[in-house]
Amino acid sequence: MSEHAHRIALNLWMTTRLLVLAILFSLPVGADEIVLVNGVRIEADVMKETADAVFVDIGHDVLKLMRDEIREIYKADPVVEGSRDQTGYAANVQVTGNLYRTADLAPASLEEQARRLGEGVVLVRSPGGLGSGFIIHEDGYVITNFHVVENETQLTINIFRRDGQVFRKDKYEDVRIIAVNPFVDLALLKFDPPEGFDLTVTHLAEGRAIKEGDPVFAIGNPLGLERTISKGIVSKRNRAEGGLTYVQTTTQINPGNSGGPLFNARGEVIGVTNMGYQFAEGLNFAIPISYVIEFLKNRDAYAYDQDNPNSGYQYLEAPRRFNAESPGFLKQPSSIRDRSHRKDRSAN
Repeated sequence: MSEHAHRIALNLWMTTRLLVLAILFSLPVGADEIVLVNGVRIEADVMKETADAVFVDIGHDVLKLMRDEIREIYKADPVVEGSRDQTGYAANVQVTGNLYRTADLAPASLEEQARRLGEGVVLVRSPGGLGSGFIIHEDGYVITNFHVVENETQLTINIFRRDGQVFRKDKYEDVRIIAVNPFVDLALLKFDPPEGFDLTVTHLAEGRAIKEGDPVFAIGNPLGLERTISKGIVSKRNRAEGGLTYVQTTTQINPGNSGGPLFNARGEVIGVTNMGYQFAEGLNFAIPISYVIEFLKNRDAYAYDQDNPNSGYQYLEAPRRFNAESPGFLKQPSSIRDRSHRKDRSAN
């Protein structure tokens, strides 16, 4: 190649690189995310929406997308603007219109993860037992298992807050059931946090691939032992059971863990812990986060009806009788039995 041709090729390469960099840096940070029906994701600011189309700013041009081409639109958090939020470890926070959020979380040790996320995991208590849950929205929305609240209406939620060098247990009694899906064992609860109380909101690992061997950990209240953390790995990312798929993990799941979050190494929720086999150490399962997201997107279809006769009022069984004989008030006096016996004999 001649020197002149080499110089032209070099100039062309530099121009192309500068153009690409200009486009990249002109894209808005923390932009909205548009997911098309074919799976393509576009990160750009939504400038205008109509009944038929959505107009987005892609930096150097405005792109028009028809509504039938779009599967979902995720609005960027207007406060975060693509930078780290007030926690200091969550970047590129995306707040959806379906009560959950995603983010890029900074790696940390297990000890640091427990400190970050501990207040986002709650204890769900009912007259019939207890379980765990995790906060997904700052307005007080909580995900747990359906079997934790099944046949129950009097629910309380405990949040363990760090107050200096000690923990406080805040109790909330006005807990409502918003939606339930018994088939996948999920329930959405709601409580009202005090004004000015900043809840620790967990982030869901939407679209994150998981694979066998990935490190994971759970936070919950096994057997009522509050704020318990356990770690393990993903044994099988898609174990089939009863027509559904579960994340199989070595992370210990015990009664009381049910409904709590299963986190990946970055602290994103990848599943909801819901069962383990007794006397079979290392066999534990969680509901994949994809089921949770679909549940939240279709929560109106699973809305809880408190006026339904099967809405959860629990009727206790009457105690068993200790004396199998007929009650005394049903027994006839001996004189009546004798007259009845004589009457029967005379009739024959």
